[in-house]
Amino acid sequence: MHTPSAPCTAHAARRLLPQRVFSASLLGLSLALLLALAAPAAHAQWKWRDKSGQINASDRPPPLDVPEKDIISRPPQETRRTVLSAPGAAASAASAPVAARPPVGDRDLEARRRAAEQEQAGRSKAEEERLATQRAENCRRARGHVAALESGQRMARVNEKGEREVLDDRARADEMRQSRAIIATDCR
Repeated sequence: MHTPSAPCTAHAARRLLPQRVFSASLLGLSLALLLALAAPAAHAQWKWRDKSGQINASDRPPPLDVPEKDIISRPPQETRRTVLSAPGAAASAASAPVAARPPVGDRDLEARRRAAEQEQAGRSKAEEERLATQRAENCRRARGHVAALESGQRMARVNEKGEREVLDDRARADEMRQSRAIIATDCR
């Protein structure tokens, strides 16, 4: 006699097999979709070169002491869309400040840029002050040297060999010309 359970079990297994394959492919498709949606968040990376030359990557902007030229890549700028819930002046007025505000990453970048510009301005001002002080000192010394040369006193200088030599009229005229050139450039 034929047992009906054996053929039914094989037939049932054949029916369940495509269902399991479909479930596995649906799970794989779901995982792939989830990874595809997570990829833009992982792609939004900052890359910069630090002082030692090492390349760093992060989802946050680099430290403020990293110069602009060492920033290799930034995340793409997000375009913000304002959705108006109801037409009218109240809805557009409420959404206007949101649209006017720059994205958080842009504000950080703008703050870093302003801080770098202020630091550069401070450095250039300090350098200008140092050069002005140096020019004033050169001017004072050159005027003193010209006054000494014009006084007619005997003057001596030490040459390359370490020997003392007295200035003759030609050497005195050369020294006078050099000192007056320094006065012309540094005494303004």
